[in-house]
Amino acid sequence: MRTVFSLILSVALLSASGAFAQKIAPEGPKGFDQPTAGIAHGKIDSIAYPSKTVGTVRKALVYTPPGYSKKQKYPVLYLLHGIGGDEKEWLKGGHPEVILDNLYAQGKLKPMLVVMPNGRALKDDRAVGNIYSPEKVAGFANFEQDLLTDLIPYIEKTYKPLTTRENRAIAGLSMGGGQSLDFGLGNLDKFAWVGGFSSAPNTKMPEVLVPDPARAKKLLKLLWISCGDADGLLGISQRTHDYLYQHNVPHVYYIEPGGHDFKVWKNGLYMFSQFLFKPVDVASLPTYTVLGAPAATNVRNAKYPQLLPDNRAVFRLKAPDAQRVQIDLVRKYDLTKDAEGYWTATTDTLSEGLHYYSLLLDGLPVADPASDTFYGMGRMASGIEVPSRNGAYYAPRDVPRGAVRQQRYYSKVTNSWRQLFVYTPPGYDASAPTKYPVLYLLHGGGEDETGWAKQGKADLILDNLLADKKAKPMLIVMLDGNMGGPGGLAGFGDATLKKFEDELKQTVLPLVESTYRVAPGAQNRALAGLSMGGIQTLYAGLHNTDMFQYLGVFSSGYFANSPQLSDPQFAFMKANTSTINTNLKQLWLSMGGPTDIAYANNKVMRAKMDEMGLKYAYSEYPGGHTWPVWRHDLYLFAQKLF
Repeated sequence: MRTVFSLILSVALLSASGAFAQKIAPEGPKGFDQPTAGIAHGKIDSIAYPSKTVGTVRKALVYTPPGYSKKQKYPVLYLLHGIGGDEKEWLKGGHPEVILDNLYAQGKLKPMLVVMPNGRALKDDRAVGNIYSPEKVAGFANFEQDLLTDLIPYIEKTYKPLTTRENRAIAGLSMGGGQSLDFGLGNLDKFAWVGGFSSAPNTKMPEVLVPDPARAKKLLKLLWISCGDADGLLGISQRTHDYLYQHNVPHVYYIEPGGHDFKVWKNGLYMFSQFLFKPVDVASLPTYTVLGAPAATNVRNAKYPQLLPDNRAVFRLKAPDAQRVQIDLVRKYDLTKDAEGYWTATTDTLSEGLHYYSLLLDGLPVADPASDTFYGMGRMASGIEVPSRNGAYYAPRDVPRGAVRQQRYYSKVTNSWRQLFVYTPPGYDASAPTKYPVLYLLHGGGEDETGWAKQGKADLILDNLLADKKAKPMLIVMLDGNMGGPGGLAGFGDATLKKFEDELKQTVLPLVESTYRVAPGAQNRALAGLSMGGIQTLYAGLHNTDMFQYLGVFSSGYFANSPQLSDPQFAFMKANTSTINTNLKQLWLSMGGPTDIAYANNKVMRAKMDEMGLKYAYSEYPGGHTWPVWRHDLYLFAQKLF
């Protein structure tokens, strides 16, 4: 059977719910931007206001809603244009008066004024000449002062609108989107509603936009970020969303099919305007989008799988000859097939971290060609990374970078060629006389030596720790803990664990210490591992406290219900408690909370350690038996070493 995979762009409409005056559709319906006969219309006024900031009289347009009355006070939306436009750009390209008139006719808008200014605060504010010149670009930054000290006071004096921050919104497209985010988020005492449509590179970095996430969360009524999926500026919106997500600031991240054009911006105005000056159901905000963002684990240029803002995943692939297609993501999801042979499914909300998965094509498990692959299920499998709100410590940063080196070697213990990976800290090659302590770091069952280097992001964690001066420079040796032999529980028997100990002592340590600049002695060696690697750490580490002074056991513990495996190890601990306590500087045990599958084993083991007086430190981090937990374990454990 011939099966062809290819990835295409598709629209995944989401339903939304919330406590609104009416349900807001996930995108503008057909005709939302076309004139409708027989409805009431708003009015466009052209105004001129004195600007002390610029030293001249400046122009703006004001849309007043149908039935506007000078006896009534209205909230105000300030709507900004792009780098090549002026106060008439929205009127010419987007016809906001048509969009808003239609919404008023349908009873979907709170009556408001819409002010469309010229966002280029210069005496010659025309969009002529080199619009990208430093002087012209600087005019957009200067507009913040003009807006706050000249335009807003003029509007409030002339139209007498509602003047509290809760009744003032700002939004814009492209350069105006950047201005809206910069000015709105930079002046939360003035604006409670902020929207950026396809925001341009003038948008400040997220940590500058929102330096105090708690304050932004408290003061913002709505923060809206939208962009077309084919827009070259999508990365600006993505980085802002990532930061807001990480810092738990509620917002809409709305991606739709399209580029950098009014098709996208009109839909942005249509959606954004319906939220304004009404109660907002914050919990529903992640459901407002058309498309998701490609997962960070996708291969280059792959659109799918996508992650929606609420961390559901959308899978789409082409397999016209397949009879049944599923995603095996622990739970199996059936994909539905369209007339062109494309299969699509949307998962439930996924937990944070890396999830291994396979495609099942008529029952055959295969890796997704659109995703990066990982050795993680006892074979190569696809993976999808769901961002973590607490993942800043392993996020790429502009700090000095270490290197991960691949080292092949022949092992006389296994009589085979093997490999390991070595992280060397920043400056290793330039610091010839310096010798470094070493952390030997072990993976879990079904994984291999690539686990910590790839899934675990060990290099990013250490680079960031070193940049923040929270850890001492060290080497990290990530070795292969798979020793062959029997599987299942038998694989954790004394013979297999002893074989790993021999591999570590007879092959790996001599290789590392003869190849790299390593500081000698037990005080400069640490051993740690997760799950299966945790048991290997317990065995090889506790049997060799004269060689390792630091042991880290992540999500592991001797088997509570297998006396034939655990009793000899507990007997050894009891007989050698004094030596272990004397030799070790750190025996650090950690678990992924009560949902960790090794939690019961670890609890029983700690109780036995307590009985025999064996000293240890214990930590929990919620998340279960997952990579977010183990990354955090490395983050904490590395700070305790050497």
